[in-house]
Amino acid sequence: MTGTLPPDMTAIVVRAPGGPEMLEPRRLPMPVPGAGEVLIKVAAAGVNRGDMVQRQGHYPPPPGAPDTPGLEVAGEVVALGAGAARWRPGDRVCALVAGGGYAEYCRAHASHTLPQPKGLSAVEAASMPETVMTVWTNVFDAGRLQAGETLLVHGGASGIGTTAIQMAKALGARVFATAGSVEKCATCEKLGADRAINYRTQDFVAAVNAFTDGHGVDVILDMVGGDYIERNLAAAAPLGRIVWIAFLKGSRAEINLAPMMLKRLTLTGSTLRGRRIEEKAAIASAVEARIWPLIEAGQVKPVIEATFPLADAAKAHVLMEAGTHTGKIILTM
Repeated sequence: MTGTLPPDMTAIVVRAPGGPEMLEPRRLPMPVPGAGEVLIKVAAAGVNRGDMVQRQGHYPPPPGAPDTPGLEVAGEVVALGAGAARWRPGDRVCALVAGGGYAEYCRAHASHTLPQPKGLSAVEAASMPETVMTVWTNVFDAGRLQAGETLLVHGGASGIGTTAIQMAKALGARVFATAGSVEKCATCEKLGADRAINYRTQDFVAAVNAFTDGHGVDVILDMVGGDYIERNLAAAAPLGRIVWIAFLKGSRAEINLAPMMLKRLTLTGSTLRGRRIEEKAAIASAVEARIWPLIEAGQVKPVIEATFPLADAAKAHVLMEAGTHTGKIILTM
């Protein structure tokens, strides 16, 4: 680590499990990059639902990760650990991290760090790593979505949803999305969704079957759970794949699995944070090769609802919990 860096930094800590008021700024020691890691001077950090669940006490960081929330950052490389050969001090990057993003400085594994996409600001770049990698590994790896197939995205106006719509459309899929207002549905369609379904006024199963002449959709990306678990089985096409990444309405449901057998469906799900370094490196590499060119060409664009100074992380979490936002919420340094 260079001698020009301060001995400590401001970071956000969780005083105790609870509401947004449990987030507070505190001075912490400067992180030291380990083997294969870089130290990033953070310009902006994405706010994700996983941060909120961690704050509530239900999503602890994996072993070795900082207790500070924050799963994606953008900024400047300022120090290198042994073996971080790709990067140099001064490089503008964004990175997927297992924790520590809500801070002035953050360690990231070099293989989970990507160049800041050309044409994007640091704020925009900070909205990309966790979101794009989550969509890639769930929709395209686990979900095996192919050009010409159909995708249904629940929570289409969320950070994940707005990204999934654009990525799937750019790669040749037909896309449907659910959202909770006329305005959010309009945003989904503006981003490329062929049809957006207002789940407050429409039955998404009936709507999807009408849009597909009764065939159903090939892949469903669901972060809702609850009663959607069984309804997804009805909306899926034969050989369809249903992928869960969250359960906002609960992970327990009593369901009839007969449609899974009759349609030969695949039901799966995943989290990203706790995966092995090598797995996340492979995802990052695929994203850089397949999605970064689309971002730089303007085919996949960041959707930013609001930015907050680091010290106002609690206000950012209040907005996320309200569920009124579209796209991403970002902390700035």
